[in-house]
Amino acid sequence: MDQQLLEKMIREVMLSMAKGESSNSNTTTASSYGKTTSADYPLSKKKADTVKSATGKRLDEFTIENVMSGQVGAADCRIAPETLEMQAQIAESVNRDSFARNLRRASELIAVPDARILEIYNSLRPYRSTKAELIAIAEELENKYKAVVNAQFIREAAELYEKRDRLRKD
Repeated sequence: MDQQLLEKMIREVMLSMAKGESSNSNTTTASSYGKTTSADYPLSKKKADTVKSATGKRLDEFTIENVMSGQVGAADCRIAPETLEMQAQIAESVNRDSFARNLRRASELIAVPDARILEIYNSLRPYRSTKAELIAIAEELENKYKAVVNAQFIREAAELYEKRDRLRKD
């Protein structure tokens, strides 16, 4: 699946989640490969041909031999947004809607470098950031990484920290 199509599909799901629409609608991000349900669980056994890493490696490429020869590296071990979407659909099929939303939020963060995620995590600890710093993080997530739902989460945290006096004082 090409990157632009994937980004478009993720944006559509995130926008529908932000509007409070049901994510069980027929316009899911996985529409290009069909709806996934609990009957497809575990994906590694029942849909192994559709599960790929963020770099496009298939499950059958993850062998000791390929790791030892350098054909599979650390970057290949990141999950793909499509796989998280399939897992979210499985969660929804067994009425685990909150878990499905968490998986979709996680899919947004795949594009964010690990080091930046840790910096953001530390910035979210009480008294670590000003409101302006948190808003800047939200804008970065939204504009640079297209992580719309996570950006909204940061904005909500900034408002809550302000109400509870948990922001860093300049």
